[in-house]
Amino acid sequence: MHTDGNEMAGLKGGLLAMRVGIFLVLLVWTLSKFINPSQGSGIMDKYFGIAGVGTAVVVALGVLELVLILAFVSGSFKRISYGGVLLVHGVSTLVTIPAMVTDPFGHMLFFAALPMLAACYTLYRLRDHDTLLTLERPASPVTA
Repeated sequence: MHTDGNEMAGLKGGLLAMRVGIFLVLLVWTLSKFINPSQGSGIMDKYFGIAGVGTAVVVALGVLELVLILAFVSGSFKRISYGGVLLVHGVSTLVTIPAMVTDPFGHMLFFAALPMLAACYTLYRLRDHDTLLTLERPASPVTA
C-alpha cells in the first residue's frame, strides 16, 4: 500500500489531535485528585470496591497519573506511556460497565468513555506513526 506525504501528514495530525484530546480529559481527572481527593476516595469505594482510601493515597495516585499523562502528551516512552494510558482508561471504563448496564440513562456520560477507549487503543497501536510534536525522535531507518 502506497501512502503519499499528504496522507501521512493527515495521519500524524489526526494522531496528535487524539493525543491532545485524551490528555485534556485525563488532565481534568488527574487534577480532581488534588482539588477534591475525597471524591477520588468515593470513586475508589463505589466503582472499585476499595473502601477507606485516604487522601494521601488519592494524591499519590494523582502524582503518578500526572507523570504518566505528561509523558503521554509529550510522546515520550510511548510503549509505556501510551500503554499506561490505555490500561488506566481501560480499567476505569470496565468498572463502570455494571452501572451502564443496570441504569444506562442514569449514567449516560459513562458511555463517552467507550469511544475514548477506542481512541486510546488506536493511538497505542499507531504510536510509531505519532511523531508530530513529540519529544521522542522517530526511529531511524535501517541502512545496509
